[in-house]
Amino acid sequence: MARKLGVGIVGCGNISTTYFSLSPLFKGIEVRSCADINPAVAKAKAKEYGVRAESVADLLAADDVDIVVNLTIPAVHYEISRQALDAGSHVYSEKPFVLSVKEGLDLKKRAAKKGLRVGSAPDTFLGGAHQLVRDLIDKGKLGRITGGTCHVMSHGMEHWHPNPDFFFQPGAGPVLDIGPYYITNLVQLIGPVRRVTALAATPQKFRTIANGPRNGQKVPVDTPTTIHSVLEFDNGALVTLNASWDVWAHGHAPMELYGEEGTVYVPDPNFFGGNVRYTTGSSEVKRTPAWQHPFGVPNQKHSHGMMANYRTAGLADMALAIQGDRPHRCSLELALHVVDVMTAILKSAETGKFVAMQTTCERPAALGPKEAKALLAKRA
Repeated sequence: MARKLGVGIVGCGNISTTYFSLSPLFKGIEVRSCADINPAVAKAKAKEYGVRAESVADLLAADDVDIVVNLTIPAVHYEISRQALDAGSHVYSEKPFVLSVKEGLDLKKRAAKKGLRVGSAPDTFLGGAHQLVRDLIDKGKLGRITGGTCHVMSHGMEHWHPNPDFFFQPGAGPVLDIGPYYITNLVQLIGPVRRVTALAATPQKFRTIANGPRNGQKVPVDTPTTIHSVLEFDNGALVTLNASWDVWAHGHAPMELYGEEGTVYVPDPNFFGGNVRYTTGSSEVKRTPAWQHPFGVPNQKHSHGMMANYRTAGLADMALAIQGDRPHRCSLELALHVVDVMTAILKSAETGKFVAMQTTCERPAALGPKEAKALLAKRA
């Protein structure tokens, strides 16, 4: 039986609750300490979840921390991950794990030098719904994928987030903040991207916070909030990706993929579950039969009902992969290629030119029902 690798969480903001609360579902990991730029926040989380609160320096030096989970804001992801690798710890980061290909290549070099692993969210592509789509594609049910559309559109975070400033600064925006879910899923389903083209706009120069203690305050917008892009994949597929925080309502599906033999409607890649529908040839679109995948089972109650949430699955997979000496699915190579795609989209929008990828990657191994069950602790 694999032992549990010790986890230290750096950054105790909103997303940390997910890692603290869901990590017990999985084998191979145990959260042991946490740190935050605000010591009081770290102490509160430590007390709530029964772990140590300490400084970043002490956490990085701790003998019982094998993996540092980097949940800081994107602007400092690289710096914290670099420090963790230099201190001898594996790293698993929230998305995007870096903000440039150069930063990612530097982390890759540092990790390789010390024999360490780097992993990154999102891991939602490991969900039951998306692995079902992967299974349909891998079995040739749709033929070769030749095209698709993705739409991730809303009216921004200022309506619900009490401190939404960083969402509207360089390093965020809809492509870098929400794009990882969509592009990672596309890469695991279709393969790597060859080149991109895009147009972008910033319709509003300020956003007004509509909740919390800063209600009514305006925050500047210094990054594009509407981006229309086209991705050309190595297999020849052309996929449109529209990402915007300037849309009140729309009727587009989150993701559709078009194959030589049929079409599949893919649920929101920001979530693990959802209904998958597909058609072959000119047959009627149908809902797929039930697929008994552990990461498609609803396990959390949300405002609109029960949902499947298995975030930290990617972290657990990495921990078990380290011990089993196999590749992990939420790999540095995958995350770096996604960063390459996203930054290329923004560069294309800025320059008005096609931008070729600097990187490539292999599709991560599929995670079927049996493999997913092997990640779960018995009590799950």
